[in-house]
This record gives sequence, C-alpha cells and structure tokens, in this order.
Amino acid sequence: MYGGVCGAPCHAPIGMMMTRTRAVLLLGPTGSGKTPLGDLIEAGGLAGARWHHFDFGEHLRAAAHAAEQVLSTSELDVVRRVLHDGALLEDRHFPIAAKILRAFIRRRLVADNDWIVLNGLPRHAGQADDVEEIVYVSGVIELACTPEVVRHRILGNTGGDRTGRIDDDTAAVERKLRIYRDRTVPLLDHYRRAGAVIVTVNVDAHMAPADTYAQIDASSLCRT
Repeated sequence: MYGGVCGAPCHAPIGMMMTRTRAVLLLGPTGSGKTPLGDLIEAGGLAGARWHHFDFGEHLRAAAHAAEQVLSTSELDVVRRVLHDGALLEDRHFPIAAKILRAFIRRRLVADNDWIVLNGLPRHAGQADDVEEIVYVSGVIELACTPEVVRHRILGNTGGDRTGRIDDDTAAVERKLRIYRDRTVPLLDHYRRAGAVIVTVNVDAHMAPADTYAQIDASSLCRT
C-alpha cells in the first residue's frame, strides 16, 4: 500500500525510495486530451512542484525515426512494426520502453523533488509492475470520455494535438478505442488496489486542455 497519495509505497526499501522518481499517470482514450494536458502540467506545474511530461507515443515515434539514439537495430524493428500495426508493446518488449523512459529521465536531469506525468506508459496491467521498477506511480488522472465524444473531439481537433496525425481514420480510432477498453481500463483497478488516488475528469466534446487542467485537484493528487 502507498504511504501517501504521492509518496512512495510503504513496502519499498529506503534505497528504492531515494532512487525512483515520483509519477502520476494520465489515462484516457485516444482524443481525450492527454498530450495537451501533459504539456500544461509540465508548463504550469501542480502543487508547486516541477513536472516533466513523458509522452511515450511521441518518444516511440522519435525512436522509430532514429531521432533518439537509444535502441538497437532489432529493437527499432520491433518499434516500427508496433507503430505500423497500431498495436501495443507487450511484456516481452518492455526493455524497449524502459530504455526510452530512463533516457528521458537522464536527458531531463529529473531531480529528487521533481515529478513525471506519464502519458502512454504503462498501457496495460502487464507493464505496470515493470514501470514501478523505474518510477513509482502514486496517482492517476483519468480523462473519462465516451466513444461518441472521442469521435467529435478528433474530428474537431478539440485538444489541438491532432494536426498531421495519420492514424485518425475511422478504422484506426475504433481499433484504439477497443484496445483502450480491453487493455488499458483495467489499470484503474490495478492502481486502486495499490492504494493510488484516482482523479477523474469528465471530458466533453468541447472541453479545452486548459479547462481539464483547471479541474485537477492538485492538493489531493500530490499530497505527500
């Protein structure tokens, strides 16, 4: 169980508590506004702390184009195949995700008192325990959004982050919604059982990122 809402797990050894970065996970279906919200949290902070937005999808795409020199040739092949198929990295490929996340933490010079807002990792329960080896997730921000709202938001680019996206056709969106429902939503129960705080923001078709950001109860989410 967790010792505080954004504190380290009570069962974690002292050394582990000193080395793992504190994190909050963003969860929500495609189009719900995770990326612009993560950017706002990084820019404006929460509870007076310094935040770093780790957008796993962005870094995965950068790795696929060799813009981030952290993966081997065989690992790049896996990443490119996953992106092409619109699939998820499975448990056996978690070392790829770990390399990308650890490189981000090093590059950003994340300090002991800093926080990371995770966006896109973990994506399913199989990854959650592995992520805990690197950071400890003590809170979750759920962007609750119906499929109908998702479709309206993507069509109108409500979050302002869909420009240039080539994976927003109807078939791709429906596939991502199914994956989110079947593979990602169970993370909510996983983190509830772990004692993390779940902050839910109900997102409608016209809610701008700033509106979502304003609804986050930082005092609850980031109590130590």
